[in-house]
Amino acid sequence: MVRAAVLPAVGAPLEVTDIDLPDPGPGQVRVRLAAAGVCHSDLSLSNGTMRVPVPAVLGHEGAGTVVAVGEGVTGVAPGAGVVLNWAPSCGSCHACSLGEVWLCANALNGAANVYARTADGTDLHPGLNVAAFAEETVVSESCLLPLPEGIPLTDAALLGCAVLTGYGAVHHSARVREGETVAVYGVGGVGLAALQAARIAGASRIVAVDVSPEKEELARAAGATDYVIASDTTAREIRGLTGKQGVDVAVECVGRATTIRTAWDSTRRGGRTTVVGIGGKDQQVTFNALEIFHWGRTLAGCVYGNSNPAEDLPVLAEHVRAGRLDLGALVTERIALDGIPAAFDNMLAGKGGRALVVF
Repeated sequence: MVRAAVLPAVGAPLEVTDIDLPDPGPGQVRVRLAAAGVCHSDLSLSNGTMRVPVPAVLGHEGAGTVVAVGEGVTGVAPGAGVVLNWAPSCGSCHACSLGEVWLCANALNGAANVYARTADGTDLHPGLNVAAFAEETVVSESCLLPLPEGIPLTDAALLGCAVLTGYGAVHHSARVREGETVAVYGVGGVGLAALQAARIAGASRIVAVDVSPEKEELARAAGATDYVIASDTTAREIRGLTGKQGVDVAVECVGRATTIRTAWDSTRRGGRTTVVGIGGKDQQVTFNALEIFHWGRTLAGCVYGNSNPAEDLPVLAEHVRAGRLDLGALVTERIALDGIPAAFDNMLAGKGGRALVVF
């Protein structure tokens, strides 16, 4: 039995309780978690914006130590440090054949499996494959990446989603070039990672946009040269900071129609907007045909930072070791499992960066 944060039903509060976690079966690995980040996607799963089978143990951004392996596991052994990969690519679907592993059609198949049970015998599903909101979890070997050398295990949890997504949005999706100007909308965990990524890319001006004045210090520490409080005049303010042109690139990390539209409006003619935030079906973004032609801008969705975790994790680790990427700067609170509901409330209120569950 291990402690876990269980989502009993969509829209229901999380319940921290004991669950019966079986030994790993063939191809499976049991991992003792060191830390798990609380991501906005977890909130979206809990409120039904995104759907997974329930009851479920949420949490998809984590790192820990292998404690047992099932038959046929050859890539890891007990005692090894690992980073959880919630979206393992199958290697055989159409997207994978194109090298677009972040769009793998089968990445989330494991979320439908029953991986554990509650104390009363109720079947539990593993959220986004890895069920990181628990002291221990059992996952497919394909959901594990080796802990990069020199990276503290607790900090490494952030590599599993926030950093891969924020860094990838800047480097893979928007492809920010040295000297370009960048605006990042939303200074949460992913937004802070995107700000650091823009600085690493050599952006000449980096504008952070958020509803909270309290996040300015966080944003500037991550690399922001300017800070704008979100309002109806945000796009105009950003154009004023860039010679009335607008930024070359906007990265939207909020997932709201008004923010996406503002991000697009704040880019220059021919500019690029990357949407990382996950919004609901009710969030409708509208454009007229003439402005799409006239402005010549690009609007693109971005899944998991358009990243290949196996290839990108070593790159990120080198940035960390070289001092260019500060994982700890993303974290604004360290909590226990029972602190996750409050972390969700803080997200809804626009407070703080990343909350990190430390075991």
